[in-house]
Amino acid sequence: MNYREAYRESIERPDSFWGRAAEEIAWDKRWDQVLDTTDLPFCRWFRGGRLNTCFNALDRHVKEGRGEQKALIYDSPVTKTISSLTYKELLHRTAKTAGFLKALGVRKGDTVIIYMPMIPEAVISMLACARIGAIHSVVFGGFAPKELAVRIDHAKPKVLLSASCGIEGNKVIPYKPLVDEAVAIAKHRPERCVILQRPMVNGSIEKGRDLDWSELEENAQEAKCVSLEATDPLYILYTSGTTGKPKGVVRDNGGHAVALKWTMKHIYGIGPGDVYWAASDVGWVVGHSYIVYAPLLIGATSIVYEGKPVGTPDPGAFWRVISQHGVKVLFTAPTAMRAIKREDPKGEHLKKYDLSHFKALFLAGERTDPDTYNWANDLLNKPVIDHWWQTETGWAITGNFLGLETFPIKPGSSTKPMPGYDLRVIDPVTGKEVGPNENGIIVVKLPLPPSNLPTLWKDDERFLNSYMKPYPGFYLTGDGGYVDEDGYVFVMGRVDDVLNVAGHRLSTGGMEEVLAKHPEVAECAVIGAADDLKGQVPVGLIVLKSGVYRPHAEIVSEVIKMVRKDIGAVASFKKAVVVKRLPKTRSGKILRGTMRKIADGEKVGIPSTIDDPAVLDEIKVALNSIGYGPPPS
Repeated sequence: MNYREAYRESIERPDSFWGRAAEEIAWDKRWDQVLDTTDLPFCRWFRGGRLNTCFNALDRHVKEGRGEQKALIYDSPVTKTISSLTYKELLHRTAKTAGFLKALGVRKGDTVIIYMPMIPEAVISMLACARIGAIHSVVFGGFAPKELAVRIDHAKPKVLLSASCGIEGNKVIPYKPLVDEAVAIAKHRPERCVILQRPMVNGSIEKGRDLDWSELEENAQEAKCVSLEATDPLYILYTSGTTGKPKGVVRDNGGHAVALKWTMKHIYGIGPGDVYWAASDVGWVVGHSYIVYAPLLIGATSIVYEGKPVGTPDPGAFWRVISQHGVKVLFTAPTAMRAIKREDPKGEHLKKYDLSHFKALFLAGERTDPDTYNWANDLLNKPVIDHWWQTETGWAITGNFLGLETFPIKPGSSTKPMPGYDLRVIDPVTGKEVGPNENGIIVVKLPLPPSNLPTLWKDDERFLNSYMKPYPGFYLTGDGGYVDEDGYVFVMGRVDDVLNVAGHRLSTGGMEEVLAKHPEVAECAVIGAADDLKGQVPVGLIVLKSGVYRPHAEIVSEVIKMVRKDIGAVASFKKAVVVKRLPKTRSGKILRGTMRKIADGEKVGIPSTIDDPAVLDEIKVALNSIGYGPPPS
C-alpha cells in the first residue's frame, strides 16, 4: 500500500484502516467497535476490547522466543556505565516491581507518580504500572518541589516512585530533598514513597512513609498482567509549561498500543531486533512513546541514555552511541543538532565513528530550520526527517515515511499529514479553509486517530475549551503554518509566535529561517516586542558558532539586511542581539514567550521546565542593551 491509498483509507474508512492495524496487537478480548463517535468530540477507539499494554511490550516477545534479545541498553556517560536488559530480564524485574506495588495496595485505576532520572528503573516503573492497571504519571526528574506538589495534588497518587538523585551534565542533583519538600507542600499525601538509592547520593528514609526500592523488589512476588478495557487510561502526562491548574493529557491503552506499533514499522522503518534510540527523557511525551512503549511493542531494542549531546564528554557523544550500539534510527530534537553544530560545525568528531549501519535521523520538538536540516543532511549523508507532533497527539501529525513511502524532502517542511490526520489550515477570524501557501491556523478534522488524547484528566470542560470549542468539528493544534501546492505542510510555530506588525501578520519562524542562513549563526530566536507605533516589532536573538570572533555589531547588521532582503521592509526587523545561549525547556524548546515578556517589561517567574534559570538574567541584560525590558536588577 502506498501513502495515497493508506491516507485515503484512514480518512474515509478509519474502521477498516485501524482495525487492520489492531490485528498486530495481542487482545484478551476482541473489540466490539473500532471507532465510537456517538459522543463527539469525545471519541473512543476499540470499545469493548480488552488487553494489557505491558503484556504486548514484554510477555508476548518472551513467549514468542525472543527472551534473550536485548530490550534496553542503558548508556550513561555521566556515570561511565553501560549495561543491558534482555526481554526476559526486563519482564522479570517489571513483574517484581509490579508485585511490590500490589503489596503496597496499588490496584487498577490507582495513580502512581514516577519522579525518576534516565535509568532503567524509570522504564520498569512505567511498565509495572501498566502491568497491574495502575495509571502512571511521570514527572520530569528534578522539577521544582512546588511543581511536583501541584501534580501530586492533581493526580492524587497512592504511591510515589523516585530515586536518591539524578545527574544533569556534571552536576549531581539530590532528588530526596525535593520529594520531601513537595510532599510537605502538597495537600494530598501519597501513602508511600519508594526510593531507589543510587551510589552517588544516599537519600534519607522517613520512617513510616519511605521504603527502599531494592529491598522491596528483592522480596516481591511477581505480579501477573491485569486485563484492561481498551478505553481504560494508561497514563497521565502533564504538558510542559503548566502553570496554575495542571493540564493532564490522558492516554488510553488500546488506541495507544495500536497506533504506536503501527508507527514503528511505517514511519521509522523499525522491526523486531532493530536498535532504536529516542534521545529524549521519559519525562516527556517522546520518552513515553519512543523510549518505552513503541520500541518494546514492536520488539526492538531501545536505548536509555543518561547524558547530553555535547559535554558528556564532547560533541561526538551521539555518534559514539550510534556506532557502539548499532543504532538504526535516531530520534532527537533540532536543538540537539544545533548544539552539536555549534561545538563541532565541521563534524570532526563524526569521523571517529562508523555509522554505516545508521539509516535515518528524525527530528521533532521544535521546527527544524532549513540551515540545521542542511547541515545534518550534508554531515551524515543519510535521510534527515522532520516530523511534527504534540504531547496531546502522542505521535506524529505530519512527517515522512521510511516504511510506507518516502517523499522528496523540502527543507522547512515536515512533509505530509500522517494517516488518520485530516489536516486543514483555516483563517483564524473567519474559520474558513485557506488556499495553498496561505498562512493560517492548523487544525485537524474530527475524529482524531488512535492514541490522541481522549480528554484531560478529570477535566472534560477544559479539554473542550482548549481544543474543541474554538473551531467546532476540529481539534485546535495551536500551531500556525501553511500547506503548499504539493500538499507539504510547513509548521511555522505557535499561533502566539505570529506577530502583528502594523496590521501585517508575520511568522517569527520565517524570520528565524532567514537568520539561520547566516554562516556564523548556530541558533536563533525571533520574538515580538510591544511597539507604540506598530503594535509589535520583531527582535532577534542569535547564538554564534564556536570560534566566531568578528565584532557582534557586524554580524547583527548583516542579519538585519538579510531579513530586509528576504522578507521585506514590512517585517520592520531592525534590532537583534548576540547572546551566549537561549533559554530552553529541558526538552529543548526555546522559551520565546518568556523572552517576549522580558522584552515587554512584564514580571517573569522562573518557568518550571527551564533547563537553566541563570540564562534569564543573561537575556535581560542582552535585551536591555538594545532598549527592551527594564534595567536588570
